[in-house]
Amino acid sequence: MYRDTPHAVRLKDYQPPEFLIDRVDLHFELDPDRTLVESILQLRRNPAATRGDGSLVLHGEQLDLEAIEIDGHPLTGSEFGVDQDSLTLHRIPDRFSLLTRVRIHPSLNTALEGLYQSGDMLCTQCEAEGFRRITYFLDRPDVMARFTTTLVADKARFPVLLSNGNPIEARDLDGGRHLVRWEDPFPKPSYLFALIAGDLSAIEDRFTTASGREVMLKIFVEPQNVDKCDHAMRSLKKAMRWDEERFGREYDLDIFMIVAVSHFNMGAMENKGLNVFNDKFVLARPDTATDVDFDGIESVIAHEYFHNWTGNRITCRDWFQLSLKEGFTVYRDQEFSADVGSRGVKRISDVRLLRAHQFSEDAGPMAHPVRPDSYIEINNFYTATVYQKGAEVVRMQANLLGPEAFRRATDLYFERHDGQAVTTEDFVRCMEDASGCDLTQFRRWYEQAGTPELTAEGEFDAETGVYTLSVRQFTPPTPGQPEKSPFHVPLAIGLLGADGEDLPLRLEGESEVPRAGTRVLELRKEEERFRFVGLSAKPVPSLLRAFPAPVKLRFEQSDEDLMFLMAHDSDGFNRWDAAQTLMQRLLLTLVRDPDHVVPDRFCDAFRSALLDTAGDQALLAEVLTLPTEGYLADQMDVVDVDGIHRAHAVLERRIGECLRADLLGVYRANAGDGSPYAFTPQAVGRRAIRNLALHYLMQAPDAEILGLCQDQFANGDNMTDVMAALSLLANHGGTEGKAALEAFYRRWSKESLVIDKWFAVQASCSREDALNQVLHLMEHPDFSLRNPNRVRSLIGVFCNANQVRFHAPDGGGYRFLADRVLELDPLNPQIASRLLKSMIRWRRFDRVRQSLMCAELHRILDTEELSKDVYEVASKALEAAQ
Repeated sequence: MYRDTPHAVRLKDYQPPEFLIDRVDLHFELDPDRTLVESILQLRRNPAATRGDGSLVLHGEQLDLEAIEIDGHPLTGSEFGVDQDSLTLHRIPDRFSLLTRVRIHPSLNTALEGLYQSGDMLCTQCEAEGFRRITYFLDRPDVMARFTTTLVADKARFPVLLSNGNPIEARDLDGGRHLVRWEDPFPKPSYLFALIAGDLSAIEDRFTTASGREVMLKIFVEPQNVDKCDHAMRSLKKAMRWDEERFGREYDLDIFMIVAVSHFNMGAMENKGLNVFNDKFVLARPDTATDVDFDGIESVIAHEYFHNWTGNRITCRDWFQLSLKEGFTVYRDQEFSADVGSRGVKRISDVRLLRAHQFSEDAGPMAHPVRPDSYIEINNFYTATVYQKGAEVVRMQANLLGPEAFRRATDLYFERHDGQAVTTEDFVRCMEDASGCDLTQFRRWYEQAGTPELTAEGEFDAETGVYTLSVRQFTPPTPGQPEKSPFHVPLAIGLLGADGEDLPLRLEGESEVPRAGTRVLELRKEEERFRFVGLSAKPVPSLLRAFPAPVKLRFEQSDEDLMFLMAHDSDGFNRWDAAQTLMQRLLLTLVRDPDHVVPDRFCDAFRSALLDTAGDQALLAEVLTLPTEGYLADQMDVVDVDGIHRAHAVLERRIGECLRADLLGVYRANAGDGSPYAFTPQAVGRRAIRNLALHYLMQAPDAEILGLCQDQFANGDNMTDVMAALSLLANHGGTEGKAALEAFYRRWSKESLVIDKWFAVQASCSREDALNQVLHLMEHPDFSLRNPNRVRSLIGVFCNANQVRFHAPDGGGYRFLADRVLELDPLNPQIASRLLKSMIRWRRFDRVRQSLMCAELHRILDTEELSKDVYEVASKALEAAQ
């Protein structure tokens, strides 16, 4: 355990660096066991910094120092000092050249930060603070330098040597070695440094920019995976063109490279010109990847490419500004996906993720603002708040400014701050300067944690034709912020007439009648009233269209009004949300009263929506999917784990039974026509509604339905359909489930990413023996704690997606998680701390479960040599009050 509380880094303590680094020359003699790194830094004193004591502290961890020189003169022991995380230079000049030579050990680096071994290749991950595991440096984002990198390695073992920028030299050396030198012309912080060495194959393409420059595109993978890169390449070219057209951003180097690696802590990394990806977000063929995988690849490829401007050319001053790059870039990739796919489905997907993860984060002990005030370990703040809520904060500004002003504002941002390390305040100031909007109050979205709760009431006066909408806002206290000031909240609303059409929304005092449709109102005070005039009858309000702000809404609407919105709302998101609210009400009623009878009118409304084939099938599938068990848990003061699971099963079974004939019709009507797999919105929608129909049918299966599911599993021509059937058969269990799992493994045992799916299916099974099965699978020869994808597929899925078994009342799931966290912590603290977050909201459960979770958190904190990553999560979970 920690004998001394780890030091917290605080935003208020920020100081500019005492020195700047103009140039970096790196020379690597690469070897998995002992890599030599020689670094030459050109440093100068920062005129903007307060003059210190004449010394300089450089970051460095797990480095064996072999040589150190200033301006060509070796230093003596009295001129420098070394400890476990830094190198201190004494009595230095204002401008000098520093040479250091260190040894590092990639094969022993299980934390996967810095330079490490992934399979047979060497690769890097330097965000947030991994570069200090490579060489001594000012490893902070506001120190930007131009890098030249020379890589030397055995040519037979590592024929491909890559780094940032453009290649400027390549030649063979004696002894079977070779050398490749790379030069990056753009200043960058050290977290964007990358190198790759391996025996890799590549697919190539070219892209001509809007100004006529030709860019070489390369995707590097292990040779056996070269046939799985076409979708990634198409996605990259699509993203490059979109960024030119939507944001006016052209690519700036001669070459853009992507490398897929099998061991990676995150999804991908936007290193300048050399993006390193978890292979999950590169490799796809129709027979090995699902529609969700194809969508994820397209989105993540775009996200990392978009970082070239929002993160690389303009970066963060400090890590408290992380949302400056991540929130803005998530917004950009969301808009890209909405433009190339189904906008309604994309918005639903984004909001579902926000509600499931970010809202619960805001309501828990790790709640923090979009721009945090402090942290112990920055890796713990790559969170849904920084990413997803950060994107919503950008979206609100885009909506408040309007498309034209927002484009002017982003153009100004890119022009004003190119090549700089800046803050969220700089971003908001560009929004104001380009539009004339006053966003003073809006800045609270960056400063205050918590999810605002809106309470709305509507009243119609038939005599005057006035509909009054009253809205109040309140934000619950969060750790360190007991009192909240009102937010500036954009509200997008519509009013529907009896015919289901949108009505004009004219506010009292306005002379001009606006067009019918959606109108954005602005809530600034704790309570405001909006009076709409000129109405002939009571309207049906449609609030929070397209979800314009990350808020919770409490608005009492009848089931009839919700079904009306579900059938007629012109906003696809609100159609979905009305259906979700209806289902949520019914499910929570079933939790409280297991004997409650599902009303016929619910089945009738469900049938009516199911048989509406005129619209977007993917959107329809979203509308007809029940709220998850995790989302339902968030709606309860005290989570009833077993009651929620039981209610979910009852309602799904009822749908399957009462709509059997309709579901069978939909299933058969959406069968493939023999055409090759296509990742198009239409084809994705057809598969989505078909597999949803099969899901409901399998909740009450007879021989015919079971036969359909087995046939789809055995004969499906794409992984989307095969996985849907496998999951259903695995949950069904019996000989059918066992046979399907065995057959799947036999077929795909050589495909690592497909076997991840095999582990995940079993981890998510809600059968009573789920934990024993997970423990058994941990002994499987294909499972390894050193592979983050495998850990997430088995342990992560069980703890996050299998609510009823993870939260078993005997505490077995909690003991299992704590054991795994303690096993993983010495190997990979990042992955360990992320897993632990499954247990931090222990106060929301009944007393028995509270006691069991609390005991495991204490057991973790009582462990010696705990990482800062895990310590921060466990200690905050026990200290903070919800």
